Amino acid sequence: MIPVSYYHDKIRAVDAKTEAQKIAFSPLTFQAARALLELGILRKISDSGDAGLSREEIAGQCGISAYGAGVLGEIALGMGILKLREEAPAESAPPADEERFVLGKIGWFLLEDELTRVNFNFTNDVCYQGAFDLAESVKTGKPRGLRVFGDNWATIYEALSSLPGRAKKSWFEFDHFYSDIAFPGALPIVFGGTGGRMPKTLLDIGGNTAKWAISCCKYNAAVNVTIADLPGQTAIAEKNARAAGFAGRISVCPCNILDGDTALPAGMDAVWMSQFLDCFSLEQVTAILAKVRAAVAPETDIYVLEPLWDMQRFEGAAFSLQASSLYFACMANGSSKMYRFGELTSAVEKAGFALKTAHHDLGSNSYSLLRFRKISA
Repeated sequence: MIPVSYYHDKIRAVDAKTEAQKIAFSPLTFQAARALLELGILRKISDSGDAGLSREEIAGQCGISAYGAGVLGEIALGMGILKLREEAPAESAPPADEERFVLGKIGWFLLEDELTRVNFNFTNDVCYQGAFDLAESVKTGKPRGLRVFGDNWATIYEALSSLPGRAKKSWFEFDHFYSDIAFPGALPIVFGGTGGRMPKTLLDIGGNTAKWAISCCKYNAAVNVTIADLPGQTAIAEKNARAAGFAGRISVCPCNILDGDTALPAGMDAVWMSQFLDCFSLEQVTAILAKVRAAVAPETDIYVLEPLWDMQRFEGAAFSLQASSLYFACMANGSSKMYRFGELTSAVEKAGFALKTAHHDLGSNSYSLLRFRKISA
């Protein structure tokens, strides 16, 4: 499912040069889009409908100068965010101070599309400043960009509970938006789907805030879930489980999965990892699955839910995942990324598992749910 355009360089030279200029100015254009949103300019123009707004009207309604409205409006034209209302043929276009801006399709997605909003806020609040250190991160294999939030952590996961409020909010919205959308499609598969068995006990590794665990308890009245995660996260998970009324069915196992002394709870009917393995290098994925293998029986179902960039329906979705890999490089841990189907499957199988089923295209974000079982020695 890799796009054909990845193999053929058929773009015209003049268009390639235009795209290169967009890259050259992209930090500025990103912040211009942010200003258009935060100053309320896009909302006011959207509300104006087909009539549009002039520079002076934008200035008056948004509390900025006509100059500011002009520079932001003009770059928004270049970005396709705004368009000019057609009042006359191009050769007799009105003077600049009489032009009226209307919302373009790209502007609509920036303003109204939830996926774009989540990605945009995540990039701005979590990644933007740290991205300056991407080259150093790639060179050292360390998330050097994380230093913008302090020098106390080796990975962003240790820092989550200490991130500034806006950054923390955007991180969790980003994390939950992607995986949560696939939960409705995944639950029927895990609880009575093809090939698997109905689990009464489930180990949720990297359970985060307990959203999956709570979803399981709501979907199936008999299941009990154990969440294995870092202590800071399991404390949040316990609080959320209590609030949802499932304190008696959701327990926690505070641990660092990469710690050599960590042993996972044994005897579970199923193991679940949702958007978890992309937080680790392929070598670490194999090491984590070796710990899982030591704790499970051959009939235990191992479920891996991941957005695989080569399994996406749309090129824009694949691009979003490739861009997310840059976050892992400079902010998260310096060693993981969003994987392809083959490389992630291979890393799991190296730990002594066999892929049994693969469900692709779950949810609007085209998640893949992979089911593995332990190969008997």
